[in-house]
Amino acid sequence: MSSKEFPARAKVVIVGGGVMGCGLAYHLAHEGWGDDTVLLEKAELTSGSTWHAAGQITHSTSSYGLGKMVDYNIGLYSHKLEQETGQAVTWHGCGSFRLAYTNDEMDWLRHTLSVGRALGFNIELVGPEFIAEKHPFYNLDGVLGALYTPDDGHVDPSNVTMAMATGARQKGVKIFRRCQATNISQNDAGDWVVETDHGTITCEHVVNAGGTYARQMGEWSGLQLPMTSMTHHYFVTEEVPEFQNLERELPVIRDDKQVSGYIRMEQKKGLIGIYEKENSNSVWHDECPWDYENWLFEADYDRVMPWLENSLERMPIFADLGITREVHGAISHPPDGNPMVGPAPGVQNYWCCCGTQIGIGWGPGLTRELAKWMVHGAADINMRDYDPRRFGSYAVKDWQVIKAHEDYKLRHEIPFPHFNRLAGRPIKPSPLYDLLRDKGAVYEEVFGHERPRWFARDGVEQRDHYSFRRNEVFDMVGAECRAVRERVGIMDVTAFTKVLVEGPDAHAMLDRLTANRMPQKNGSISLTHMLNRRGRIELETTIVRMAADRYYLVCAAFFEQRLLDHLTHNRNDADVAITTLSEDWSALSLNGPKSRDVLAACTDADLSNAGFRWLSAQEITVAGHQVWAFRMSYAGELGWELHMPDAACVDVYTALWAAGAPHGIADYGSFAMNALRMEKGFKGAGELTNEVTLPEADVMRFARLDKEYLGADATRASAEADEQPWICAYLEIDPDGVEDGHGGEAIKLNGEVVGSTASVAYGHTVGKILAFAYVKPHVNVPGTEVEVIVAGEPRAGRILGEPAYDPMSQKPRTDAVLEAAE
Repeated sequence: MSSKEFPARAKVVIVGGGVMGCGLAYHLAHEGWGDDTVLLEKAELTSGSTWHAAGQITHSTSSYGLGKMVDYNIGLYSHKLEQETGQAVTWHGCGSFRLAYTNDEMDWLRHTLSVGRALGFNIELVGPEFIAEKHPFYNLDGVLGALYTPDDGHVDPSNVTMAMATGARQKGVKIFRRCQATNISQNDAGDWVVETDHGTITCEHVVNAGGTYARQMGEWSGLQLPMTSMTHHYFVTEEVPEFQNLERELPVIRDDKQVSGYIRMEQKKGLIGIYEKENSNSVWHDECPWDYENWLFEADYDRVMPWLENSLERMPIFADLGITREVHGAISHPPDGNPMVGPAPGVQNYWCCCGTQIGIGWGPGLTRELAKWMVHGAADINMRDYDPRRFGSYAVKDWQVIKAHEDYKLRHEIPFPHFNRLAGRPIKPSPLYDLLRDKGAVYEEVFGHERPRWFARDGVEQRDHYSFRRNEVFDMVGAECRAVRERVGIMDVTAFTKVLVEGPDAHAMLDRLTANRMPQKNGSISLTHMLNRRGRIELETTIVRMAADRYYLVCAAFFEQRLLDHLTHNRNDADVAITTLSEDWSALSLNGPKSRDVLAACTDADLSNAGFRWLSAQEITVAGHQVWAFRMSYAGELGWELHMPDAACVDVYTALWAAGAPHGIADYGSFAMNALRMEKGFKGAGELTNEVTLPEADVMRFARLDKEYLGADATRASAEADEQPWICAYLEIDPDGVEDGHGGEAIKLNGEVVGSTASVAYGHTVGKILAFAYVKPHVNVPGTEVEVIVAGEPRAGRILGEPAYDPMSQKPRTDAVLEAAE
């Protein structure tokens, strides 16, 4: 490469030439940025983790968003990419089975079937006889059934990556091989400077697609990008005599229980891939060596032998064959197993396209969405699970390693609803952590915080109880809901993001970033949304006006870094200070018809409607501590949130608990909170995503069309459209007493799929399964009868026109005088 060839400037520089980097280059080119995009690869394309991938891809996923991406990928591999580029892809459309040996596995497959129906997949649940017909060589002893996805297959990893590189070049992308990046920094103008061994290139957007190098590349720019390299084996056997005369390729077998991996044909040989469930191996904790290329480790048979022996027992025709190829390579694993795709935390125009443990299966769909995000300001598929900003400063290197080992070993375990990953916990316990744990709290982690899910009582063991069906936890949550509805409940909500924005320009800055009217008086509260330039929802936040130049923002824990970045990147020259209080302040939620009585016993403040109006805030004294009290309720009851410095939390909780004892006070957790908000028809993070505008989410009551704010033009255009592409509906589903649904289920009208559920929960107060679903607009008519595919079977449902509980919202506004009269 001559110095004349190497550009000094580009709009986008992608560092890394594996399936993720080449996939992004391909999709940026298709979004119109091809002529100004440069990709740098230190060795040859695919020479990192990509080249040694097994290359399988399946429609068998319980994630609605990931399912959309996988379906796109299969269409790309099976015909589109080769037709477009002329580059061979080597697609094997052999189909696949995911086997089930237990009732829990069968329930998982039934739920996956429901999600697949919503996505229109060619997918069915089949029995052992059908499996044996399609795959006569597999030992099906103990197999109850399987999910059959006939459009699945596998692809040559290098070929598909080279094809996307070809497609990118055809649309103007410049790709430089044997060009190693040595540093990435930001200059005073805000541009990114990429230093390489062939020169320096300045760009507006830089993309870290470094694979196993991505974490250490992030450190160049002062970024903490949590991921760890885990090593994975697959083995190729000698030629299999029974394969020689087959007229069709056998389906891929995914055997999660016995093999903890997959088995398929590799030409006329056999291929066995294993994710061992113990003794997993991580490498390169500090740095992946820069001179490694097409690197593999020696096979560690001792580590994988139990599952390798199982695989030979399951495929007895392999038992007497030798191994001709051992592939033992490193793959990046973020702490939760999900890719790191989106903006890096705390900086602007630095994008992550890394941490993808299944690059061939997931890569093109993810990079298509990242390209849209970069070019247009928002992806078209919900990217919350992949956003790199889902981790905070707590995700230090030692913790990353612990979580990567956990994730690797869970790769072929059943993904139960609300599966709780316990390794490396607790991270950020609240002041009440020990106290509530001793009272039976079962915790979950949200952005590092420990938050109670539910409380074990009446002899129920204090641990997670997993099932796709109702189990012991159902009754525990029901009791907590009844306590809130009938008496009074208290919840530790310290995990909420808490941010203070103050300064002369605080009001003006927040006003141009929020769709609703800002709170006008000190102590006023507004619920509002922050949008991107496409009018899509970035996040929902509560804003409390503490003074004319001082505002307190509260939002869901996992949006903390997104909120901070949104404020910082859009502050322009505003004279404001932005302070995060999340780790220094605690919060309690007190809800229920007796909540006023309980709080009144601990404060001298006037808690009547006249003295403390609904949706207002005051600084009051509780148990001798100054706290901020917000009269609001996510449960839809009379209630308050109390926000305070950590040092006050135990005293305030203890005083409230003592005052509540005569009223039957109870602790409750996030599971009950979710059920209560569903009864009230309050939309949450599952409904308010980057996929939708405010009109599509049906939350225009929290927005003003006559106000100018970021995303206002797109919001008005959406509101004025003749018809929305979809709209968020609220519905009830007939219960069967066994399984309630978990999100992603298909909604049908007259036999046609017209949408899918977003959130589902059983409303213990109203005795109904309640759901939010995105449906075609003509379906969203109160009383419309629909079918919901729950656990693979149709269930009657109907669209609701008002909240199932207290539709006029009278209970939160109850006055002390009226309450006494009752």
